Amino acid sequence: MSFGAPGGGATNIKPTPPERGSFPLDHEGECKHIIAGYLKCIKSNKGTNDEACRKLAKDYLACRMDKNLMAPDDFKNLGLEFDKNGTESTGKKD
Repeated sequence: MSFGAPGGGATNIKPTPPERGSFPLDHEGECKHIIAGYLKCIKSNKGTNDEACRKLAKDYLACRMDKNLMAPDDFKNLGLEFDKNGTESTGKKD
């Protein structure tokens, strides 16, 4: 009997999986240098995720994909799309 539950019956809660699935942790620290730079960038920008920090995030995800720590995916699907000059594109056409 569960305490305080209406009707006194047990509730059956079905967990939902993560949207993009699970992936292995970086136990070997292969991409640790990149994430350290990203966290330093976020801290120096007072918590705002500016373009320089987003480039580091893209590098981190690329490292994870290269080391087979996550499934390869297009950066556009991950919300990180940059043009050939390295500047972030908004996805809007003028």
